Amino acid sequence: MTARGVWWVALAAVAAGGAVVARPAAAPAATQQERVGVSGQLTLVERPGAERCDVRSAVVYLEATGRAARDVAAEGSALLGATIAMRGREFVPHVRTVLAGGTVAFPNQDPFSHNVFSNADPGPFDLGLYRRGRSRSANFVQPGVYPIYCNIHSKMVSFVVAVPTPYVAQAGPDGRFSIAAPPGTYLLHAWHECAGAQVTREITIPATGLAGVRVQLDARAYVLAPHLNKFGLPYSATRADKY
Repeated sequence: MTARGVWWVALAAVAAGGAVVARPAAAPAATQQERVGVSGQLTLVERPGAERCDVRSAVVYLEATGRAARDVAAEGSALLGATIAMRGREFVPHVRTVLAGGTVAFPNQDPFSHNVFSNADPGPFDLGLYRRGRSRSANFVQPGVYPIYCNIHSKMVSFVVAVPTPYVAQAGPDGRFSIAAPPGTYLLHAWHECAGAQVTREITIPATGLAGVRVQLDARAYVLAPHLNKFGLPYSATRADKY
């Protein structure tokens, strides 16, 4: 979904089953052949006549428990660094996942300045004002969802989803997902900006893999609400999104 000029607030999220596409990552003790994983379908329930949400913004990940949690600790190096570019007064991509503790760079590719910030409870930050050709980074220590904004351009919105596991994926255009992971018991988490709250359920992946998992997120209570600037004030109607 492209960046919207508002931060939508979800008032309800209802789970039913699960679906996603994740990057393959095997636990150190598992061989390539043992990474069987889980696949399924994620759907959004929306109000009739409402603007459609892009299911590709959905993030699904598997949180390992017990011994498996220790085994996966070294598997997330590929997710420790990511990039969200600023281009055409938009954040690209709209949603980015990173391993908790990782860093996201925000290069400015526009011919004017930007000021990236987030007031997210897990870790607020303010990168200040910087021009084209420069890049600044933020570290996402705590797992969680971080709405990202520009203090100058109110329509610029993106999300960083910091996860405690390398077993993560975003849904495809049809909502399908697939996450390669060793057999074991996991907590499956599913998030979408239109649904707000995460859906969580326990799943067990057998040696043959687990297919046909279904996840449903309820976006019918999605309410439009403009976000505030980094000072907690409305954006200037005379300046926002013009420079």
